[in-house]
This record gives sequence, structure tokens and C-alpha cells, in this order.
Amino acid sequence: MKAFPILVENPDKSFSCNQGMDLRDYFAAKAMQGMLSENSGIRYTTNELVVFAYKVADAMMEARK
Repeated sequence: MKAFPILVENPDKSFSCNQGMDLRDYFAAKAMQGMLSENSGIRYTTNELVVFAYKVADAMMEARK
């Protein structure tokens, strides 16, 4: 599933669809944003941040089923 698909008018007046970003990537970005903005004193390595953000995103994708 994609987030933010848009219809694009081409120079020849035909239309095509920009598929947007994967919904999973969108969810991971939002999870990562929250983790980076929290002020709990918890510090993550870059790898920990990415891995955990995608675990959250996967859980959100599963919850949608």
C-alpha cells in the first residue's frame, strides 16, 4: 500500500500516477520522529533507531489487517 499517491499531468496532457511512498516507510518515519523528539533521556544508536522504527511500522501494518 502506498501513502500520498498523486495524479500527475504530463507535458503531452496525458496523466500518470506518482505512486508515493510505501505506507510501511511512512509509519517507520513517524515512529522514528517520535523517538527522536522524546525527552526521556533514552539514547538510541542509529541502527537501534532504524530497527525499532521498522518493528513499530510492521506492527502497525499488521494491525491494519
